[in-house]
Amino acid sequence: MKRELKIIADSQISLSQLMLPSYSNFNGKIHGGYILSLLDQIAFACASKHSRAYCVTASVDTVDFLSPIEIGELVTLKASVNYVGNSSMIIGIRVEAENIQTGVVKHCNSSYFTMIAKDEAGNSIPVPGLILKDDNDIRRFIKGIKRNKIKLKRKKEFQETSFSSEEYLHLLEDFHVKIERN
Repeated sequence: MKRELKIIADSQISLSQLMLPSYSNFNGKIHGGYILSLLDQIAFACASKHSRAYCVTASVDTVDFLSPIEIGELVTLKASVNYVGNSSMIIGIRVEAENIQTGVVKHCNSSYFTMIAKDEAGNSIPVPGLILKDDNDIRRFIKGIKRNKIKLKRKKEFQETSFSSEEYLHLLEDFHVKIERN
């Protein structure tokens, strides 16, 4: 059975929200946890729109906080399906904050969420493939392939049952650590 293919634009989602004082931390900036919640919501919406299924967050591969977000700024999150596997999707999300008085826009966050499509019984289900339209689509898809390979290598290398710290002690020589074993 051949899977359906979709263009990326058909699943893209954008969400804008004014940042209120109740979203701030003790430093008067918007709390990172609040932004993480918005990131998870838009990743779910984008993945569900692409797959037409309920989706769950499998992992958050990267969350880079680049610039603080101020109270009163208009935050816009833009989500796109960057990569698809069999039942998984990597959703790339860009967060921008606009000072609505000056019009200045800053890039505040980039994130990559791996989402899995599920059926009513909770089983993983196949998702539509992607039609890549330009070099940017191709670049994002290839970065998704590389991101998955790195994740698999890291998982394999550091599995608890096979990890031996002796193999890696030389890596600690340039760091400010002291090993005291009992």
